[in-house]
Amino acid sequence: MLSLIGEPARLIEQALEILDEVGILFEDEATARLLASKGGRAAGDRIRIGPDLVRQALETVPSQFSLFDRSGNLALDLGTGVTSFNPGSAALHVLDPGERHRREATRADIVRLIRLTQALPHLAAQSTALVPSDVVSEASDRYRLYLALLHGTKPVVTGVFSLASLPAMMAMLTSVRGSRQALVEKPLALLDCCPSSPLRWSALSCKTLLEAASAGQPVNLIAAPLTGATSPVTLRETLVQHCAENLAGLTLTQFVSPGARVVFGGAPVAFDMRQGSAPFSAPESILMNAANASIARELDLPSHGYLALSDARLSDYQAGMESTAGAILAVLSGISLVSGPGLLDYVMTLSLEKLVLDHEACKLALRVGRGISDHGLDVLSLARVLVERGELLSSSHTRQLWRKELSVASELIERRAYSDWESSGASDAAERAREQVERLLREPTCETLPDALASRLEELAVRGCERP
Repeated sequence: MLSLIGEPARLIEQALEILDEVGILFEDEATARLLASKGGRAAGDRIRIGPDLVRQALETVPSQFSLFDRSGNLALDLGTGVTSFNPGSAALHVLDPGERHRREATRADIVRLIRLTQALPHLAAQSTALVPSDVVSEASDRYRLYLALLHGTKPVVTGVFSLASLPAMMAMLTSVRGSRQALVEKPLALLDCCPSSPLRWSALSCKTLLEAASAGQPVNLIAAPLTGATSPVTLRETLVQHCAENLAGLTLTQFVSPGARVVFGGAPVAFDMRQGSAPFSAPESILMNAANASIARELDLPSHGYLALSDARLSDYQAGMESTAGAILAVLSGISLVSGPGLLDYVMTLSLEKLVLDHEACKLALRVGRGISDHGLDVLSLARVLVERGELLSSSHTRQLWRKELSVASELIERRAYSDWESSGASDAAERAREQVERLLREPTCETLPDALASRLEELAVRGCERP
């Protein structure tokens, strides 16, 4: 695995020093009391967490676990060295096909996203990646999960903006799986929980973390420090802070439920000093996300990062460059789960056309990650045959191995002769992506849920969701 940071063990020790000497602000009083009862030390409005408490927590957290699809089949492994991809975070807008402007996302857009994700094999999970403008905000979390479970089978990466939605979301997941124990044994969702830099856990994030750990559901810790703004301007020191914020949440999960499954994720971002923006695809942001995989490996934990996305406004050259660079580095650095495909505009906008293009970038990155295999062949014999024949196209060696060695580009990637491309319409990648989106959405995607289960999910999620 590619390592982008020297001495991750020393970086972790410095994070432990921050937790021990500076501490974390937990805005939820019950959480602060729990940590104090377990050995945390109150220091004003902060709780200092000693190294021994963190190390004790690290002893019980699993080093790997799996997510399962709607039918209970294994969908992806986390912490095994294999990289999986899912669409990016909760964007507010979608980019209209063929247009140069964004608009607010709707329920219909979410359904299209879910069905498209279902059809893309190199996206191992789906996510509640759009926030619908035509659903009341108080119900948005549970409604997005409802649509994901109704229209897709892949496991769901999700989160909450309102704690009131969490019981209904847990009830929906339990209903699909059949029982709470079955859901614990075969988790269907990964719940994002985000500390608030610098060195703070909000009341909402604390309570979400406690509820998820108590229910036996895996969580994804996503610290998001901004270099020079809410963290030091230097990348390594930002990662130290990032590590401290995540370790505080991890420790909390193990106090509540020893053995609770945790992904050591995050979204450290290099703050743009000229524009006052947070570019997720700046080279420094990509580096920090990839370097976090080394820290997670040192801790023997699954990792996560926000990569294979772009800050461009359109699915243009910038979008392709930034997304592909992030996808390749994610695979080479060994990140377990990557969120980002489809995202533009500082994770504010999602494009279905970009999603299918990013799917090709994920496919490319996964192939690069497999490296070059040694098949134990007799190279001398191959050379003699090549000299004798003058070619190897007709050889059994080529016929037997070419599909294992050489990837086959989809119709999105232009590999034809110039004359063939020109005579077929001379389309560009964006045009081909629009055509593929519409073709995939015309095809059936997955089996529908039984009527009784679909009605139960609707009862939990839909009532009161529509805007007057």
